[in-house]
Amino acid sequence: MSPERPISPKNRWSMTAVCVTAAVFVVAALLGFVFLPYAQAGVKPSSLWDTICAAAGVPRQSSAAEPVTPDFKTSAVVMTVATLGRPSPESIGRGATLAHQCAICHGPTGISRADSPNLAGQFIGAIYKQLEDFKSGARTNAVMSPLVVNLSEQDMRDLAAYYAYLPRLPAYHPTQASPAPLIVTNGAPLRGIAPCGSCHGGLENKPGSPWLEGQSPAYIKAQLQAFATGQRRNDVSQQMRNIARALTPQEIDQAADYYSSQPPEFSSAN
Repeated sequence: MSPERPISPKNRWSMTAVCVTAAVFVVAALLGFVFLPYAQAGVKPSSLWDTICAAAGVPRQSSAAEPVTPDFKTSAVVMTVATLGRPSPESIGRGATLAHQCAICHGPTGISRADSPNLAGQFIGAIYKQLEDFKSGARTNAVMSPLVVNLSEQDMRDLAAYYAYLPRLPAYHPTQASPAPLIVTNGAPLRGIAPCGSCHGGLENKPGSPWLEGQSPAYIKAQLQAFATGQRRNDVSQQMRNIARALTPQEIDQAADYYSSQPPEFSSAN
């Protein structure tokens, strides 16, 4: 029996195995940490750590990385105590004067007869935000965009104050005739959809989110579809776009029909 140890520089088989293993490791390291990261389109590692992160498929924290900016204007409205606070009588009066130019679409009392949104009793923050977004270009509309160009910051606050002061349409939901759909009351938790009422009144209101009761079904459907397709993008952090994309056509119809339910006396007036 040979006294030679299994792992020894003199054992050619063990040395051959060590050399082959080392060669495989070096080739794999070169392929994984050098060749493949640089071969990826748009990837330019600036350090060894960037190269390792790129090979491992994890986000890189590189000082040379540039922030990603959207190619469209986003809403920059910030809700403050002044924005959401109780307006003065003078502000409401100025808003009433300014609102004359809005009456043709939104009605003389803030109740539209033309599938434009009802503004009477709307949350003050919601009106202010939309006016600001129309002016900045974060939201666009062939009619609204030209009308708000010359409005000052105070003008927009006054208009929001006036319309928020007007009495809104009462919620009208007879249980037997139009039971609340689950998407409104419960949402769809497994798809990451919160109840509509948790942001838009009824259950709770998120600052800047509109009151939906009594709105035109055509308007509600059009806005949900615009969010879903990305045509409208002035929601903060893509909240409405993410929700609208997850909604089914049936859920959109159910939500629009539920919120557009109106008292008989108002329906007959239309």
